[in-house]
Amino acid sequence: MSKRNTQQRRHIIISELNNHGEVSVDMLAKRFATSEVTIRKDLAALEKSGLLLRRYGGAIALPKEIVESSSAQLSVQKAQIGKAAAKLIKDHYRIVIDSGRTTSTVVNHLSDKKGLVVMTNSLKVAGQLNELENEPTLLMTGGTWDPTSESFQGQVAEQVLKSYDFDQLFIGADGIDIDRGTTTFNELVGLSKTMASVAREVIVMVESEKIGRRIPNLELDWQQINTLITDEGLSVAVEQALTAKGVKVICASNN
Repeated sequence: MSKRNTQQRRHIIISELNNHGEVSVDMLAKRFATSEVTIRKDLAALEKSGLLLRRYGGAIALPKEIVESSSAQLSVQKAQIGKAAAKLIKDHYRIVIDSGRTTSTVVNHLSDKKGLVVMTNSLKVAGQLNELENEPTLLMTGGTWDPTSESFQGQVAEQVLKSYDFDQLFIGADGIDIDRGTTTFNELVGLSKTMASVAREVIVMVESEKIGRRIPNLELDWQQINTLITDEGLSVAVEQALTAKGVKVICASNN
């Protein structure tokens, strides 16, 4: 079974958990016409990502208090990362903001920037930019809508990007492989690579909990990345390992 089908199956499993609170290996194996071994691997992977709790014969949804606590903490971290990222942007810069919940937080801190030109493949980011008092010049990539990443992707978007050059790219990641670079669940990585190729500085915005996740799809290797902004949960050892690869590391805080 392809990686895409595996991802789709796991998305459905999480939807079932959200709707019913629990799932069984037997039920899922019958629904997807696959083996119980495959389903157990799915549940193990989802538990490792902090999305469910395995129980004998199946899995249950995370307790509400854990989800709320985790979400609140992540929201704080994302906001801190967004604020730190905005400090790197100068007036009249031309920037790209990739789709994603973390990357979108940078928009909240752009009101005092003048003369920005911003390209994005995200309708959410475009809407946020449109509400700024100092509204920047907004460019959209266009392309094919991808519901998984909630962004425009594909060759049309890539060709549009190649028509410009930018000072900075702000991009997220599903995981950080310390040896290889940024990783993602999404197999559509062509646009990310194109974004990086047309920007003088590539800035990765990611929470520290994602660092160390080894997801199969490599998005950008370390040679393409200039700066990584994360939260204060980053260990000294990992920071030193990334710095050794030539990456500038910024640990955002409340300051």
